[in-house]
Amino acid sequence: MLLVTYSIDGGPRRVGVQRDNEVFETTAQSILDSGLAETGAKHPLSAVTLHAPLRPGKIVGIGLNYTEHVAESARTLDTDKELPQRPVLFDKPATAVVGPGEPIQHNGNLTQQLDWECELAVVIGRTARRVRPEDALSHVFGYSIMNDISARDQRRSGQWFFSKGQDSYAPFGPAILTADAVRDPHELDLSLRVNGEVKQKSNTRYMLFRIPELIADISAGMTLEPGDVISTGSPAGVGASFTPQQFLRPGDVVEATVQHIGTLRNPVVDAR
Repeated sequence: MLLVTYSIDGGPRRVGVQRDNEVFETTAQSILDSGLAETGAKHPLSAVTLHAPLRPGKIVGIGLNYTEHVAESARTLDTDKELPQRPVLFDKPATAVVGPGEPIQHNGNLTQQLDWECELAVVIGRTARRVRPEDALSHVFGYSIMNDISARDQRRSGQWFFSKGQDSYAPFGPAILTADAVRDPHELDLSLRVNGEVKQKSNTRYMLFRIPELIADISAGMTLEPGDVISTGSPAGVGASFTPQQFLRPGDVVEATVQHIGTLRNPVVDAR
């Protein structure tokens, strides 16, 4: 089931289920109580505005979680060339979240190195505290897409928070694919395009630390609550890896795609 948050003509935000090119109105309570997907009116997808599926309580980002991205980051971003022995964790604030179609802000006073990272997002559905890897997936509600936007020139003494946490640096959506509809979250194609040109193309099978390991590691010291999001890391092909380097500029359009979930499309605008 693909769950979306949508509005019509600027009206209140509603919960819906997307089926092909239609959105069926439902409620979160209906889904929780009985799994009902279609309890109200239906609308053409073209007639609704999609928003970020939810506002996460917290976003836990995973750095250097694809082997080839470790190599390209060591070459171009001065990170360690050795594979991490434990997940590399950082956070993004909820204020960084924007939905499909909403702009990524390029503030030239703060960055000239605005970069992209297409990532599978894991949405937590049940409280997870000190969870064993073998039990971890039972705490997952579903999966979505996050574009881990990064200002490469705002890393401060190795700290990533401002580099990755500014407003609009967490495009999220366009839907949540419920966990029961995903046979294996480690067999999903993912890709990213800028102005129609493919920049990233990979598969989640190449994760260094898989989702059960990530949930176990994070929940060992931090309670994961329903609605929290884990952004599971980027494959190779970020803008900093190209020769010459390629970064986002106002007027660009970024499209991040994950198999079965959809495409998250966002324009880049001048924020000064």
